Amino acid sequence: MQTLAIVAKKDKPEAAALAAQLRERYPHLTVLGDRSLAHVLGWPRVEDRELASRADLVVVLGGDGTLIYAARMLGGRGVPILGVNLGSLGFMTEIPVEELFSTLESVLAGRFQMDSRMKLTCRLVRGGRTLVEDEILNDVVINKGALARIADHETSIDGVPITTYKADGVILATPTGSTAYSLSAGGPIVHPSVDCTVLSPICSHALTQRSIVVPADRVIRITLRSETADTYLTLDGQTGHGLQGGDCIEVVRSPNRVNLVRNPRVAYFSILRQKLHWGER
Repeated sequence: MQTLAIVAKKDKPEAAALAAQLRERYPHLTVLGDRSLAHVLGWPRVEDRELASRADLVVVLGGDGTLIYAARMLGGRGVPILGVNLGSLGFMTEIPVEELFSTLESVLAGRFQMDSRMKLTCRLVRGGRTLVEDEILNDVVINKGALARIADHETSIDGVPITTYKADGVILATPTGSTAYSLSAGGPIVHPSVDCTVLSPICSHALTQRSIVVPADRVIRITLRSETADTYLTLDGQTGHGLQGGDCIEVVRSPNRVNLVRNPRVAYFSILRQKLHWGER
């Protein structure tokens, strides 16, 4: 590993200070920062595409949102991501700040394990044309805006009609995203090693419409059957797109994956117990 890319949480002085320490500690490595970090520290500015193409290892200094941004920046590249938790939840950023340098030493020496996380490919199709195509680590959300109107979401799996959700919206989550918005909507927690898509309606008008766990290789299609000017497609909580009646959203497992450096001292269920406060009264 010769090139280290640092993606830091914006407006977090602690993250910038750690990035400066990393560059000082490893003068034999090429250490690059994302655009915001480079501006704060006076480093040479590198565009996201170049940063992604040059990186041998990505160090994330922040929370899960910052890690998702880094994963999206990498696109289809399977570069290891070392997530250092400076946020509040930290389901994916497993490395505590005090273990950053010892963990990084092990990674640079080749002594580390990775979790391979599945991603989704999402397409927005309108009138037979693909307007948006993107890869998702966490979730695809179809949701209404300010107006309190339910919409009709006609849903099929591999071309077989399932139901029409009369609901505020629909969430399609990866196992990684099963502990995010999907969980709040009543969806199950899925272990990251299980490749599947969790399909959950948001505030369905029918009490029998519940979350469904779908094999990852199945194509899920959701078509908006009600005219609405106030419905949006949100991808990983990072980008949003306005939807129209008749729009079709297609979701299936991506051929690319995200590789997260594991903390060998922390198991997945230990994280769940800690973050979700299981067993506490």
